[in-house]
Amino acid sequence: MLEKSGTELYAEREQRVQDAMELKETDRVPLSMFSHFWPATLAGITFEQAMYDYDAFNDAMRQTLELLQPDMYALNQTYICVGPTLELMEFKQLEWPGHGTDPNVSFQFLDREYMKRDEYDAYLADTTDFFLRKYMPRVAGAFEPFGKLPYLPAQYYFKMIRVPTAFAGDDMIEGLEKILAAGKEMRKMMKGALGFAKDMAAQGFVQSIGGSAAAPFDNFADYLRGSKGAMLDMFRNRDKLLEAMDRVADCIIEDTIIASKNNPSRQIFIPLHWGLDNFMSPEQFETFFWPPLRKVLMGLIDADLIPCVLWEGDCTTRLETIADIPVGKAVYWFEQTDLKLAKAVLGDITCLRGNVSSSVLITGTPDDVDEQCKDLIKVAGKGGGFILDGAIGLPDEAKVENVVAMAESVRKYAN
Repeated sequence: MLEKSGTELYAEREQRVQDAMELKETDRVPLSMFSHFWPATLAGITFEQAMYDYDAFNDAMRQTLELLQPDMYALNQTYICVGPTLELMEFKQLEWPGHGTDPNVSFQFLDREYMKRDEYDAYLADTTDFFLRKYMPRVAGAFEPFGKLPYLPAQYYFKMIRVPTAFAGDDMIEGLEKILAAGKEMRKMMKGALGFAKDMAAQGFVQSIGGSAAAPFDNFADYLRGSKGAMLDMFRNRDKLLEAMDRVADCIIEDTIIASKNNPSRQIFIPLHWGLDNFMSPEQFETFFWPPLRKVLMGLIDADLIPCVLWEGDCTTRLETIADIPVGKAVYWFEQTDLKLAKAVLGDITCLRGNVSSSVLITGTPDDVDEQCKDLIKVAGKGGGFILDGAIGLPDEAKVENVVAMAESVRKYAN
């Protein structure tokens, strides 16, 4: 039997994934490969090296794809190989391997208040100005001089002629030099990552992420108000929070459409953090979380993009609510929610993805993994509309033999 060419494999895998997303029955369940530092674990390099040595991590990713042969994979260089850029920007929202965490411990987000409670009016009055002169200086040292910029919408005629003086100060020049260096470094990394993606496409490997987006509530809870601030705002700043989320939903839609325009994948990755059962009640979910998120989903769907929503944690009580989307136009990836129940509620509406247990991949045996995958494939994969993946991708510490068992299961239990 002749081996298939890279072109043939690419077309076959792309069609298999597309059919699954359209709820069609496929020859076998597609396998997705999403990870953070697991390729570094496989290749025997440190997480710190993965973030700084672009060539070493590209090689690690190549080893991973050749070993697992997934139907689609995330080009995770774009969010792993960013150590030099983070340093040059003096980025404040993360600690990362060797820079705040151990060289073999994943990066950690710092949950802090980057927008004050009384700043909603400034945000709503002029969102761009708020980001330029308030938010950006708070999250990265390179942007701190932007806090001294004049209010640009008020500059005109001879006032505009004087604006360049704001860019001539020593601190501004230093900041702009840092930004320029960070931009050049990111371009260097992206050049290698895109070259890798092109080489992998020639070998038949399909990308799974064409862009990323966020739920409007998460946008505020994660990156602006902090988890405590956003939680309190549901009670103390209700109307302002709702108005601001409606505003940012439009921004997210527009930015995502533009950013994903030239990507080979139409899937938009949307990881969710605060809509889970243990954080807010169903009533709060239906007031604060779902309406602005649904607005984002519908905006992306209308643009012929495919939202891939990662429902982190347990979202069992939300299943009936989140069924309110067009049929066959999205992917719902569940971390802890029972996929048997999700299949019963959502199986005729949206493609499901997941959810091989992280604990089993880390501490179990290949037989344990095989048994769980078999169950998922036979139940969630029945009739089509299912993509196998880890509960939240491949855990950094997952045993190689367990990940291989997961990958082999889709071929072992093909229809």
